[in-house]
Amino acid sequence: MSKKKLIMTLFAVCMMLNLTSCEQETVLEETQLPAEIKTYISTHFPDNTILQAVKDRDGVELTYDIILSDAITLEFNRKKEIIDISSTSKLPDSVIPDKILAYAGSKYPGNYIKDWEISDKNQQVELDNGLELVFTMSGDFLRIDD
Repeated sequence: MSKKKLIMTLFAVCMMLNLTSCEQETVLEETQLPAEIKTYISTHFPDNTILQAVKDRDGVELTYDIILSDAITLEFNRKKEIIDISSTSKLPDSVIPDKILAYAGSKYPGNYIKDWEISDKNQQVELDNGLELVFTMSGDFLRIDD
């Protein structure tokens, strides 16, 4: 192997190791949270307290993982936008897009939404009966997921 190929190979291996070893979690105090996240929590979850906040950097991906009282977890992306909300009880209506809330309320009136997330360019909610509903980003119903 030529010296140039060896150097390029070593460089590539070092870059791969560097990217895979960039995972870093930092526990944050409530005062260290970005204002957008604090505002979101105080607006939609005013009766809950922040139990833990973690800034999670995994390679180039950055998220903020928040645990609130009453077993509520929130995940925000690097733009400080909410991307995942999970709970063991009913989520506040204010955190569910109107179109999705209306659909779930009309088709499943005896149930409530306990999880909401953005995944693969879709929105997904889980009802208290375990049923998972998938919607477009604009809130149009797509399918029931397994």
